[in-house]
Amino acid sequence: MEEKVKYEMEFPIKVSPSLLYTYISTPSGMSEWYADNVNSRGEFFTFIWDGSEEKAKLLGKKTNERIKFRWMVDEGSEYFFELRIQVDEITKDVSLMITDYAEEDEVDEGKMLWENMVSELKQILGST
Repeated sequence: MEEKVKYEMEFPIKVSPSLLYTYISTPSGMSEWYADNVNSRGEFFTFIWDGSEEKAKLLGKKTNERIKFRWMVDEGSEYFFELRIQVDEITKDVSLMITDYAEEDEVDEGKMLWENMVSELKQILGST
């Protein structure tokens, strides 16, 4: 298996951290912007796109702050993806921080995918 590289992205979103957390941590919230459908059973989440399924294990979460998953195909590796809410202490600006891994020649494609999905999330939330 080819080594994957870690990348991080930041998306400012004008919305309350608690509302944003609902959209990044619940199957119903994630079904609106991340995948066509999302189901969860305990710590396992199933993400469905155009009829194909990917399973991920929930590695951890902290209410109104972050959620972290590992794809089952990456089980046994250190690879994960994390959605983290960052609030600036002074301005109270909210940002969605994304950490993910991809093979080196797929990082740009991965970033573009996240940009498209977060753009859809912002539309749903009414954030510009």
